[in-house]
Amino acid sequence: MSKVPNQTSTTRHAIVVGSGLAGLSAASQLIAHKTPVYLLERSAKPGGNSMKASSGINGAPTKYQPGPPLSDTSFYDDTVKSAGAALSTATKQRESLISTLTNSSSGAVSWLVDEKGVDLTVVAQLGGHSFPRTHRGAGQTPPGASIVTTLLKNLNESPLFHLETSCVVTDVLKTGDEVTGVEYSCGEETKVLNGPVVFASGGFAGDAEGMLAAYRPDLAGFPSTNDPRPGSQHLLTHVGAQLLDMESVQVHPTSFVDPKNVSSPAKFLAAEMLRGEGGLLLRDGKRFVNEMLTRKVVTAAVTSIPATDSLPRQWDVLLVLDEGVYERTASHVGFYLWKGLMRKTTVADLGDGAVAGIQAYADIVAGASVDPLGRETFGHWKLRDVSPDSVVYVGRVTPAVHFTMGGVVISPQSEVLDKAGIPIKGLWAAGEVTGGIHGDNRLGGSSLLECVVFGRKAGDQAAKYFAEHARD
Repeated sequence: MSKVPNQTSTTRHAIVVGSGLAGLSAASQLIAHKTPVYLLERSAKPGGNSMKASSGINGAPTKYQPGPPLSDTSFYDDTVKSAGAALSTATKQRESLISTLTNSSSGAVSWLVDEKGVDLTVVAQLGGHSFPRTHRGAGQTPPGASIVTTLLKNLNESPLFHLETSCVVTDVLKTGDEVTGVEYSCGEETKVLNGPVVFASGGFAGDAEGMLAAYRPDLAGFPSTNDPRPGSQHLLTHVGAQLLDMESVQVHPTSFVDPKNVSSPAKFLAAEMLRGEGGLLLRDGKRFVNEMLTRKVVTAAVTSIPATDSLPRQWDVLLVLDEGVYERTASHVGFYLWKGLMRKTTVADLGDGAVAGIQAYADIVAGASVDPLGRETFGHWKLRDVSPDSVVYVGRVTPAVHFTMGGVVISPQSEVLDKAGIPIKGLWAAGEVTGGIHGDNRLGGSSLLECVVFGRKAGDQAAKYFAEHARD
């Protein structure tokens, strides 16, 4: 039973829950359709985890990719391969979602660049991808922050847009078979909003004592790149939503271990593009994995030996960049250096065997030998003759809980589906709160893409629903 609210708005709005990129994309489409929007965010500042995204957004084919125009035709196949064994369940549903994601990716990049003015002209190849397709800007601002701040600025210029922060949705309201609004709390005050609802509230990777503990108790003690806050899928199952892939949790292989606070359970992500642009991983002075494999495979290689530290559980792996990689990633590395997460040093500082280990990699990059680990792309690594005095940029990294692939089931139009696979009227969802798209492993760059593709579809559908019910 819901509490009696202190305030109830009789005005109908389209309601968006969550101000990450999925919520902002939905709100942008709603405003484009002249639909009044009320966006609710539980944090004090908008942007969510999307604000932190550092590698970029996938798109294929686009005019910014290298090679002949329209030559990247493997995005769908790469995503299916990455999803792994999960495709054996709800196969048609997943394939439909993946098809929507990948086929809409070029349009998503175009929308951000051409309509919103975001710079996405630099392209890198990340792990699990067979082609460079992860787009970011050429400037100093990371892609997530660049996209989020641009959309927020545009939205704040509209009189139809209202944002309320530090407010937690406590109930999704339903009359008969139709969602009609939400109840939410701001401090001691409880309010109600009426209208169709788009849920873009994120995943549960930071819910260590709640949903994460329930679905993946084996990850107890792992650090996380997420803020500690509860998941919100239960609000949607309460109105009949179906869940999928809740055990599929992505542990990112490279989060920084801050030398000033080694035991902190909260980690800062080491962007995957650092490896994509040529960076390598060393353990005891030697490479031990193809750095361009999927996050799941690289994580498994790191965790194949006992952890170095027990609380939090973390390993001792070095991420190493040369001057060529640094030049390509200077905006990111400069920030990591400033934060003290990386240091500029020489190979001699990396311990016994590092000269030989890095030289072996340099020989592979130069084409003098074939990588026994199978790596075939090396970004912008340019160091050839490795000596103890060779300059490198290095940081200690360890796996950390990063992303939850599971959540509520949606249609390709972002409709939230009940247990019978029927859309719940008046309710849509997009982003990490949903499940079924990524399966066992999410490709880097597909989180921002998922937010734009399905957030925009949710906004379009909610706007149509709002207009059709304006006379109700």
